[in-house]
Amino acid sequence: MKRMLLSCILLCTGITLLSAQGLEIGQQVPLGELAMKDISGKEISVKQAGARNGVLVMFSCNTCPYVIKNQQRTLALAAFAKANNIGVILLNSNEGSRNDADSYDAMQKYAKTQGYQFYYAVDKDSKLANAYGATRTPEVYLFDANGVLQYKGAIDDNPADASNVKRIHAREAIQELVAGKTVSVKSSRSVGCAIKRSE
Repeated sequence: MKRMLLSCILLCTGITLLSAQGLEIGQQVPLGELAMKDISGKEISVKQAGARNGVLVMFSCNTCPYVIKNQQRTLALAAFAKANNIGVILLNSNEGSRNDADSYDAMQKYAKTQGYQFYYAVDKDSKLANAYGATRTPEVYLFDANGVLQYKGAIDDNPADASNVKRIHAREAIQELVAGKTVSVKSSRSVGCAIKRSE
């Protein structure tokens, strides 16, 4: 009965089994060549956003209190990734508020005020969020040069309080990846606002 109910939920919501379980460490980047509209007006895919050592994908938005609380950490992480030849792309999957605070125009304005120096694209119909199994903003996925997932989860170990951060998981993962080491902390629990998928 429970299995039938789960199947119904997945079918009715259009969420695949992969998205229900989430992308696993070691899996290839899904929908890597899907073109999305960037705030620059150009089309960009995750693969195109990548650099020599890989790509950092972050699900984000304009209004979530946790995104705002983590904004300086996001900017610092993006700069660190780029300095280590890892491309950066933020994805806004909030289709449920696309005509409001997470509209394309609002994304452009928000990115300008925050000084974004990386891609910020519209994940239309939450396709990538569904493929990744992403549920929160902010939520990070780090892929290596071969498109293999090496880390997923939060930026650091204290999303609620920057003054009490003990370990910046995503930064450490980038350092280990670039150094050719095995990423020691492969996943952490993302804390933030639920991605607002359309009904």
